[in-house]
Amino acid sequence: MNAKRLHRAFLLLAFPLLLSLAAIVGPAAAGTGSLPVNAAAKSYGNGWECNRGYRESNGACVAISVPVNAFATRTSYGRGWECRRGYQEVRGACVAIPVPANGHLDASGVRWNCNRGYREADQTCIAIQVPRNGFLTESNYGSGWECERGYSPTEDGCLLVTMPENAHLDYSGNDWECDRPFEQRDGICVLP
Repeated sequence: MNAKRLHRAFLLLAFPLLLSLAAIVGPAAAGTGSLPVNAAAKSYGNGWECNRGYRESNGACVAISVPVNAFATRTSYGRGWECRRGYQEVRGACVAIPVPANGHLDASGVRWNCNRGYREADQTCIAIQVPRNGFLTESNYGSGWECERGYSPTEDGCLLVTMPENAHLDYSGNDWECDRPFEQRDGICVLP
């Protein structure tokens, strides 16, 4: 037998097998054929898909149980729902995310940050105590405040920078350095 005849014989034998397989699977299970209740034709390709809030099961679209504070999603896998902003999934339910006083949800909607002027401590937001001649910073590290220009930070607050003769505030604004050509020695500026 040549290759062409062998190919033709294979197709003649395989065709009835494919027809019987298609009858077993059925058009609905394959996502083709008539539309089941709560389904729509796919926006691409052939077949259908279940509407939002429903999942395919044995060629039909069955309702998904969506918990309180959740919304249905269109998906052929997964839960078929997601929690609303400010809620998180806990054992199949959507539970409110506890946000402490002086806090707010971040952009993700599943975590919180403290408001400006407050910082996190033991799952609460405590006020940052800004000393006189100080200002709030955007940093989450350190004290949460810095001293204004001309003042130096201490444990108690901001101390006025006192400069000797022939000195000026340094780049930071919180300390001093000697004018040129003077050099610092024992807290004063002297000529070299």
